[in-house]
Amino acid sequence: MATGRTHRPATRSRGIPEATVARLPLYLRALTALSERSVPTVSSEELAAAAGVNSAKLRKDFSYLGSYGTRGVGYDVEYLVYQISRELGLTQDWPVVIVGIGNLGAALANYGGFASRGFRVAALIDADPAMAGKPVAGIPVQHTDDLEKIIEDNGVSIGVIATPAGAAQQVCDRLVAAGVSSILNFAPTVLSVPDGVDVRKVDLSIELQILAFHEQRKAGEEAEAAGPDGSGPVAAARKESAEQGPDGDVPAVMPA
Repeated sequence: MATGRTHRPATRSRGIPEATVARLPLYLRALTALSERSVPTVSSEELAAAAGVNSAKLRKDFSYLGSYGTRGVGYDVEYLVYQISRELGLTQDWPVVIVGIGNLGAALANYGGFASRGFRVAALIDADPAMAGKPVAGIPVQHTDDLEKIIEDNGVSIGVIATPAGAAQQVCDRLVAAGVSSILNFAPTVLSVPDGVDVRKVDLSIELQILAFHEQRKAGEEAEAAGPDGSGPVAAARKESAEQGPDGDVPAVMPA
């Protein structure tokens, strides 16, 4: 079976925009759900709705893959699953190491979705000597002293960092020096990497802060609409509209 060290996805050489690449996993997730329900074909409108994008953007994205669908029929679900999986590099084996086996690292190790999507957790690594040898998700934890050898022996090109922020950059530097060229960073810090190394950052606290911003804005809009006594500009406009007749200049109900 091919490994991640010897095979790279073809997206860059084919000129697929990064924004399109970022949406391909959304399409694949929606298509996989359809495949599991034995749905043979899907329209661009149905698939776009399932993926949370508009249909015009979906059709444009698929044009980069050379897939245009059939008018009146739609897209072949199984073929698209294969096509997108191949484009994302998921038709081959990608060995992954997870560094930092605390609560988050252990949860990632136990995540069953990696294997079904083409990723094999090759090793779990932690700096705590007391963790060495302990099995997590059936995989014995190894010490960071052996990081470089582990990466070489397993042909690893993707590393996951789930360490505290203070240790993340040092771990990143060692991963890169050992040959890792793609990093998924869960540590709450920004990593500095050389050209040719891709980093994807996952920060749950930032996502929650963004949601908090939207909640605060919605609450502010509702308060402004209501006013201190329910007579804000929006409420007043609604009251005025209710009092006007169909032509907007006389009451809808005239007194007897």
